[in-house]
Amino acid sequence: MRKLTYYVATTIDGFIASPDGGSDFFPVAEGLAAYMNARHPETVPTAFREPAGLADAPNLRFDTVLMGRGTYEPALAAGITSPYAHLRQYVFSRTLTSGDPAVEVVSDDPLPFVRKLKEQEGAGIWLCGGGRLAGALLPEIDELIVKRYPVAIGAGIPLFSAGFHPRRFGLADCRAFGNGAAVLTYTRGLD
Repeated sequence: MRKLTYYVATTIDGFIASPDGGSDFFPVAEGLAAYMNARHPETVPTAFREPAGLADAPNLRFDTVLMGRGTYEPALAAGITSPYAHLRQYVFSRTLTSGDPAVEVVSDDPLPFVRKLKEQEGAGIWLCGGGRLAGALLPEIDELIVKRYPVAIGAGIPLFSAGFHPRRFGLADCRAFGNGAAVLTYTRGLD
C-alpha cells in the first residue's frame, strides 16, 4: 500500500501560512533547501527545478501530489496551471474547475478518494497542503515531515484544521539547522 506523507513548513506556533495564505515570513535556513532537495527533489515546483539544479532529478519518493484549493491558487494567480507537472496532481475543491488536463480537480470527499488512491500501484503520495485538507485526511496520514521554522505569527492557517480527534505519531528523525529551523519526521503509530 502506498504511503501518504504530509510534507509542510510550519511556524513554532503551528501555522502553515498567514491568515491570507501568505508564507513570505518564513526565514531562510542555511542548508535546509539543499538538505530537502537532496531527499525530496520532486517537491520542488516544476518551474523552479532547473534553477535549483534539479531539472533531471528523478522523483525519489513521490509520484503524486495532493493540494487544497488554497495551496493551488497562488500558482494559478502566477499563470501556472500545472505547478508539479512531473507528478500526478490532484486538487480538492468543490468550486474550482481545472483548465489543465494535467491537474485533476476532485470535488468528492477526500478521505475515500485517498483511501482508493493509496491502494493503487505507485510511489508515495505527497500531501502538499492545506490545513483543512490535512485535517480531513488525518486518519490516512502515515508520515509527517515538518519543516519547523523559528518564528511565531499568532494567527493564520493551522497545520491541521479539524475537530478534536487525537492521532499518535512517533518521532522518527530530527535534523536541526543553524538558524533554529528543524526538520522533524513523524511516523504514525510509533511510541
